[in-house]
Amino acid sequence: MKFVSLFSKLLDILLPPVCGICNCPVSKTATLCPECFSKLNFITRPYCKICGRPFEFDIMGDRTCTRCLMKRPLFLKARAAVVYDDTSKKLLLPFKHADRLDLIPLLVKLMRPAANDLMPETDIVLAVPLHWLRMLKRKYNQSDELAYRLAKIYHKTYLPNILKRHRSTPSQGHLTALERSRNVRGAFKVTHSEKIKGKRILLIDDVLTTGATTNECTKVLLKAGAKQVCVLTFAATMKK
Repeated sequence: MKFVSLFSKLLDILLPPVCGICNCPVSKTATLCPECFSKLNFITRPYCKICGRPFEFDIMGDRTCTRCLMKRPLFLKARAAVVYDDTSKKLLLPFKHADRLDLIPLLVKLMRPAANDLMPETDIVLAVPLHWLRMLKRKYNQSDELAYRLAKIYHKTYLPNILKRHRSTPSQGHLTALERSRNVRGAFKVTHSEKIKGKRILLIDDVLTTGATTNECTKVLLKAGAKQVCVLTFAATMKK
């Protein structure tokens, strides 16, 4: 342990830690400068007890948002660390599209308060998968990277090859909620369903938008015998 600590200090001297957003010097690795940290919109109560999105006004007790009341998701509940906005994009987009794997420790650290709400009722951690064609282009699955590290921190079973995206789908960036749902319909399958039968699943993704992808994943996981599915993401959009 002393050697690891010494090596870490030496590395900080050779490669001084910088803010994950603005790259200004900071005192520790996997941190943000005070200014950038203050701009992150952390999700705290009150929020919808199902989708985890914050309410715009204070309410008493656990409540369900109007959208979840109208059409309840298949997953038991979802939680996210921050709101997906201009500040959180500066962390997530480089990680997702620009090979910024060095941001993983910071993202995982920021996700831990939200993870604390879900991990006690989790048996198995899974990640929303990429199709193999997209994996060839991107070289890694950002959700997989987060899932692996979170499972390790909380001493949970991590199964990377149980959930598969067997049909390639177009990017969902500019699709409506209905179009997103149709786009991912039938895109996922479960292999080795015996490994998840009766288990409580925590599904990891980078952003919760309409919930179409996580809902479709949940559907096949429940059909394969999972007891329940919860969702954890780094960020969540406010518009559904």
